[in-house]
Formats: sequence, C-alpha cells, structure tokens
Amino acid sequence: MLRKIVPIVLAALIAAPAATAQAPSAAQILAASPKSDWRELNPMNTLYMDLDRGRVIIELAPSFAPRHVDNLRRLVSDRYFDGLAILRSQDNYVVQWGDPNDEEPTARPLGGAASKLAPEFTRRDITGVVWTPIPDRDAYARQVGFADGFPAGRDPDSGETWLLHCYGMVAVARGNPADSGSGSQLYAINGHAPRHLDRNMTVVGRVVAGMDILASLPRGTGNLGFYSLPEQRTPINRVRFAAELPENQRIPMEALRTNTDTFARVTEARRNRKDDFFHVSAGGIDVCNVGLPIREPR
Repeated sequence: MLRKIVPIVLAALIAAPAATAQAPSAAQILAASPKSDWRELNPMNTLYMDLDRGRVIIELAPSFAPRHVDNLRRLVSDRYFDGLAILRSQDNYVVQWGDPNDEEPTARPLGGAASKLAPEFTRRDITGVVWTPIPDRDAYARQVGFADGFPAGRDPDSGETWLLHCYGMVAVARGNPADSGSGSQLYAINGHAPRHLDRNMTVVGRVVAGMDILASLPRGTGNLGFYSLPEQRTPINRVRFAAELPENQRIPMEALRTNTDTFARVTEARRNRKDDFFHVSAGGIDVCNVGLPIREPR
C-alpha cells in the first residue's frame, strides 16, 4: 500500500507562519488562486519509482533533454529499473540509483536503449518553452528563472539555457567523458544546491513528491556515499510512467504555472516575508529557494 504523499514544496508553504492581513502569506495566496493558474502533470512525462517506503514521483523535462528522456522511455518500457537499487546516499549532496554492476560483465542489459548519449547540458533555442525570469542576482548565471516550470539559468549572449541543480532535481550520472551517461543511472539532489554541476551534467527533471523518502535514506559509508554492502541498498520495486497505469493507480498532481500573477505574488511573498516571525526581510531570493508549488487537484 502506497502511503499518501504530500508534495514537499506546498507542504513547506502551508507550514509557514501565518502572515498579516496586509501581507498575505504564500500559502494564503495559493489557497485563493484560480484553478486556471495550475496545470496537470503530463502522465507521459511523469515517472513513478516505487520503493517499500513509498512512491517517488518525478516530472521529466523532455524540452531540455529529449534524447535522454527518450532513452529513459526505452529503459522503463524494458523494465530495466525493476529490481535494481538505490546505490548511494551522500550527505548534503545526492541520492543515486541504478545497476550496482553496471561496469561489470554481469551488468543488466540495456535492451534497446543506448549505453551512452551526447550530453544535453544546455539548450540554445527555447522557442516554445515558457520562460519566467526572476530579477534576483545569481552567482552562477547571468539570468535565472523558470523554463517550463523548471529552475533554469540563461546566458543572453550565447543564447544558452540550462536547468539548475536545485534540491530535488534529477540528473544523469556519468563518468569523466561528457557522453558517458545514458540515464541508466540517475541521481537526485538531496542537500544544498551543488550549482557547480550546472552545465556539466544532463538534468532530466525533478522530484515533485517523495523527496522526503530519498532524503531520509541512511547515508552510505563508502566513498562518495556509496553503500559498501549490498544489504544496505534500498531495492527499487518498479519504475513506470504514470501513463502506463490505470487511472485508479495514479496520483493526480498539479503544478503552479509560472507565467501567472499567483506565481509572481508567491515569489514576492517569499522574497519579502512580512509575518511576525521575521524582523528583517531578505529583499531577495535564491532561484533554488523559490520552489514550484505542487498539489493534488481540488
């Protein structure tokens, strides 16, 4: 039985101290938002990773990593991840999963999926992508904001846009060669955003629910947080796209549209907190602390 999942971003907002009537809190703004400000997650781009502890839900970003997402579709279709494991839990860094024997002769066959792909670190053309900039300064990118709802950076001179290594983001593990990743090994950020990885790894999506499950896994004692013993690993029961499952087995979820007044007001509320707890407002916000509110449909 899968336990009920409360999306981590929205749960944090709801738990925030109540604001004054003159300055509504982010939770109050979200509660009053019209349904048209929300979009349903596309089941074709939503992955369910089922563990004994519960379900981890990942929204993929095919606009930014089309080749890797397509390879993931093949891997999932071939049931590649079923029975594999969480291999690594490095404190304040990443949780990684895949085949523990992927570099051995006993590695699980990839079936019709590619074993390596050209990197998709950045995208030069964002035509058709909803870009919502925020004005706040950033140490790693000249411009930051949200691209199709994912935290992203931009360089207006080169025309490049890329997804960021914020908490909960999911990317493709690789070796030193840029083309050595395929999506057969993935990781999620479980700590302070390691933004130095931006533009060096292919980011394929983000965890929208169940990050509490991944973040609470026992830390690995081996090098880089890898588990030293097989029994320390957390088995993966199955990985499926939501579209593969009957509707009564799906968890319907909505994400706030970033090109809305609601998103702008929520971001401002978090940028300049006015409730009784805060005596000094920050006056700015890090793009990774904006978060994208996720909820179950009302």
